[in-house]
Amino acid sequence: MTPDLPLDQLRTLLAVVDEGTFDAAAAALHVTPSAVSQRVKALEQRTGQVVLMRTKPVRPTESGAVLVRLARQVARLERDAYAELGLSGTGEPVRMSVAVNADSLATWFLPVLSRVPPEARLYFELRREDEDHTAALLREGAVMAAVTSSPDPVPGCSVRALGRMRYLPVAAPDFAARHLAGPLADVLLEAPVVVFDRRDDFQDGFVRRLTRGRSGASALRHYVPTSEGFVEAVAAGLGWGLVPEAQAEPLLRAGRLVGIAPDRTVDVPLYWQQWKLDSPALAHVAETVTATAAKALRG
Repeated sequence: MTPDLPLDQLRTLLAVVDEGTFDAAAAALHVTPSAVSQRVKALEQRTGQVVLMRTKPVRPTESGAVLVRLARQVARLERDAYAELGLSGTGEPVRMSVAVNADSLATWFLPVLSRVPPEARLYFELRREDEDHTAALLREGAVMAAVTSSPDPVPGCSVRALGRMRYLPVAAPDFAARHLAGPLADVLLEAPVVVFDRRDDFQDGFVRRLTRGRSGASALRHYVPTSEGFVEAVAAGLGWGLVPEAQAEPLLRAGRLVGIAPDRTVDVPLYWQQWKLDSPALAHVAETVTATAAKALRG
């Protein structure tokens, strides 16, 4: 016989994960830390699974992530039901958590939020993550939707194509004259490069394609973990880099950047993945995201 999952226990688990500690969850729920602990233990006993790793901050286990995802979905559906019934619920706006890559945030995604009507009473928690890793946040139940590079839907999610974000290999004019005179496949092995963070192998992949797998980009690299900062670092002459077309074009026109391989642009396909919920709010956000991406991205 399948055990019932009490809503108060699911809500408590969600609060612990979102707030990061049992004490903070207790404050958010207006109960004692002891009550939070008891509810979590009761949920673990009911499911026969450990649902939380007692780290700082607290993190869900693989089983806990399934329950966190369920708790978020139930909360979303409850809010939608209140709205359809003309009830105010708690009267508080609803958080919608979305994972978005940094370059989308810097170029086309933020206008989406301003187009959501005020009566939807949504507020957004944006999680910045590389597009290759946003799907993991969906699987963990940390977000309801994500801009991702994967066309393969996460279990329980739908997926739709958004378009292609084009990247241009560029450098500052003085940097190009100093470091990039000669065959590009050779000079990029030694030229300083700007990368986003230590997980970023985008520039390395570009050089590997250029050199037919001989090598990645130079070990002389600057780590700049914001999209705007990345572009400014390249324009300042710290190194070459792959810059989104929307950010690169004004700087190319102004002469602050030059293309170093105009025939070797890189297109990254982007997709919108979201939970399969009959939620008007989530559906509206999806439609707005898709319409905005259609104007900003390449088809």
